[in-house]
Amino acid sequence: MKHISGSRIWLSARDYVFIAFGIFLYAFGFSAFIFPEKVVIGGLAGLGTLVYFITERSFGFGIPVAVTQYCCNLLLLAMAFRAVGKQFVIRTIYGATIISLFIGVLTPLFPTPIIEQQTFMNVIIGALLCGFGIGFAFIHNGSTGGTDIVAAMVAKKSNVSIGRMMLYVDMCIISSSYLLFHQIDTTVFGFVVLVIISFVTDMVINGNRQAVQFTIFSSKWEEIAQAITVECHRGCTVINGMGWYTKHEVKMLLVMCRKIEAVTIHRIVKSIDEHAFITQANVNGVYGQGFDMLKVKMKHHEKKARAADSRPATEAEVIADKEIEAQA
Repeated sequence: MKHISGSRIWLSARDYVFIAFGIFLYAFGFSAFIFPEKVVIGGLAGLGTLVYFITERSFGFGIPVAVTQYCCNLLLLAMAFRAVGKQFVIRTIYGATIISLFIGVLTPLFPTPIIEQQTFMNVIIGALLCGFGIGFAFIHNGSTGGTDIVAAMVAKKSNVSIGRMMLYVDMCIISSSYLLFHQIDTTVFGFVVLVIISFVTDMVINGNRQAVQFTIFSSKWEEIAQAITVECHRGCTVINGMGWYTKHEVKMLLVMCRKIEAVTIHRIVKSIDEHAFITQANVNGVYGQGFDMLKVKMKHHEKKARAADSRPATEAEVIADKEIEAQA
């Protein structure tokens, strides 16, 4: 029991360290490459950028991005507490605090971008760092806050891509930057950052969830199926078929596995039968035991129908069914 508790504590502590690392990457990409170029990105960092430059023009001093970001994060978390759960809120408070500290410290250190007179290069590098940082935080059950909270609420109820949801929410923030700067190039750069961050975030989050489907034809199909079951802990489905050229019956193995397990499947098959015929195809989604859980919100009338179908039949219904069978 102590071993289990110690293991859980270690995993939780490791997650918090990796979340902090991912958030640092995001804060560094934003503070050192994007913010000095006066490019407004999505999320609360973009909203904080707008507030900073608006207050700087109006009052001669700008409200720091970190202050606006942290206040808005606390407000969103208060609204989303019931939807996303206590654990997510705790980790997001941690992430929101860390990112505000990092941005608050790093932003004054970079009054000019690291690569001077290379706006597009700064935007690309900053977006890559931000996207990787967000994804890295998410796969360790963390969050940088902001529109991530909105995306997480949607992801809890459906299979909508997190990066895509962030894309929709952030477009309004970036578009409003044109009203402030009246420069179309700055707005375009903001959209470039948004697309890259969304793409990289999805790539990092879904990288370990991508699945492949194998079809394997071999005379040693039993040995291959047993080896895959024992070594990869993946199930195999045996399908009967017939080779049209030889007119002989054949056995085909159908195997689903994670993309990172594909090399292991190839090695197993090659070690048993070098002449096996193998096809491999990427699969958009695999749901069920051993893979992802299907998140589909059922309508109220569908739930009632399902409950009615699953209830035991009454004695009158059983008698009626027997009479129908006898007549048939």
